[in-house]
Amino acid sequence: MPILTAELAQDIVSRTMRIIPFNVNVMDAQGAILGSGDAGRLGQLHDGALLALAQRRTVEIDEATAGKLHSSRPGINLPLQVDGRIAGVVGLTGQPEQVRQFGELVRLTAEMILEQAQLQRALQHDARQREAFVLEWIREESDAALDAWAQRLGLRLDQNHVALSLQLDATDLAADQAQAALQQLQAALATRWPRLLSAVAAPYELVLVEACSEDGEAEGGTQLRRRLHALNAWLEQADTPDYHLGMGIALPGRDGAAQSCRSARAAARIGRQRQPERRAHSYYELMLPVLLSDLNHGWQAQQLRLPLRRLEHAGKSGLRRTAEAWFAHQSHPGATARALHIHRNTLDYRLARIAEITGLDLQRHEDRFRLYIALLLG
Repeated sequence: MPILTAELAQDIVSRTMRIIPFNVNVMDAQGAILGSGDAGRLGQLHDGALLALAQRRTVEIDEATAGKLHSSRPGINLPLQVDGRIAGVVGLTGQPEQVRQFGELVRLTAEMILEQAQLQRALQHDARQREAFVLEWIREESDAALDAWAQRLGLRLDQNHVALSLQLDATDLAADQAQAALQQLQAALATRWPRLLSAVAAPYELVLVEACSEDGEAEGGTQLRRRLHALNAWLEQADTPDYHLGMGIALPGRDGAAQSCRSARAAARIGRQRQPERRAHSYYELMLPVLLSDLNHGWQAQQLRLPLRRLEHAGKSGLRRTAEAWFAHQSHPGATARALHIHRNTLDYRLARIAEITGLDLQRHEDRFRLYIALLLG
């Protein structure tokens, strides 16, 4: 793709004509006028530019020379170079002795605009490459070619990486609005945290992947927690539409990001169900329900849910709330009774009814665990 486009050419014209009192033309590498203060000249071949391109130097056209060239006017034409290559020509219309003093200023301005545009284009290309890499990396079937791709991007797959899933609420947000919001957030995040890889993975989801220096278990209460809270605080300040943010497990290797992403999505989903008042949810705080989330189907799941189904079949929803409170307070009777605003004797009666209906002995660790798993899967 040529560096010089019609849009850039007209931008050069507009910006330079604000500071000099002469018409400016910008021509491409074939001498065609792409931008001009005189709209009637757009698309025409510029003979002065053709001479400047052929001779690779500044060419001045006086009245006498202009008369010998097709539809030419007096002026000065200066080649534009970017990275050692001629990208086009900028021309100033007027008597050479009048416009000469502005030539270098206009050329420097034009080349600066082109260099900035080229840098921006390179950054955008790099961002697209990184996004495509992330989308491939978080797939469950990533292959060995990913290693070479990562190397080209300067990434080390042997490091621990953690994925985060930012999910917008679809209730009051159309898909195109969500896409626009996610892309805006993605650009802002790239500025705030340049090392953070990201990809819009679904109409309402932005996946983030970041390298972490230590083992995930060790970081669970320190660096990863701080990162999650910092990102959540930034999202709140950025006026992000209603969202939930899930952080996954930190893992190394080619398959690490996919597994981390799956656990991040599970953490966001389970956290939204269990703690709807919170926006940020971590695998390390919801480890057991996240690990069990893949057991939602099949005969094993049916058997694990059986104690809860027996409570529901008996129509005792209040007993389920009692069991949840009991586990939430580490099976401490006093704390559980206070949380439920009931007497200790009432709590003892309810726990006895739970044991009777489910067929579990709540004094046995294994039976307690079965009831806890049933509540988590419920």
